[in-house]
Amino acid sequence: MSEADGCRLGTILVVDDDPGVLEALETLLVDEGYHVVTACHGRAALSYLAEHEAPCVILLDMMMPIMDGYGFLAEQRQHPAFSRIPVVVLTAGANSNRVRALCPTGFLSKPVDVDALLAFLEEYC
Repeated sequence: MSEADGCRLGTILVVDDDPGVLEALETLLVDEGYHVVTACHGRAALSYLAEHEAPCVILLDMMMPIMDGYGFLAEQRQHPAFSRIPVVVLTAGANSNRVRALCPTGFLSKPVDVDALLAFLEEYC
């Protein structure tokens, strides 16, 4: 788990097992003025949420080891303190119908359209 400072906007939790994706999103979002926290799987993200103030939005990959995005969403939705945090799913290979059935706040395919991502973030952060 890592944190990047220099923010003027809200905190975003990025959950993805690909270090390159984490680094690229962190760089982009920090440059845009957000505080970014990263987790490499759903279990680490839940641990972060349990110990810190809620982020304004969670960017969630679906296919990860230890706890995938499906498991994370199931746990997050059952926890009163976490269930209202908006989740934008970012995925390249997950079943989009299965993902949409989980009712995330948003859904973006990888590679991510930066303008669409920033539009989601402007709405929630």
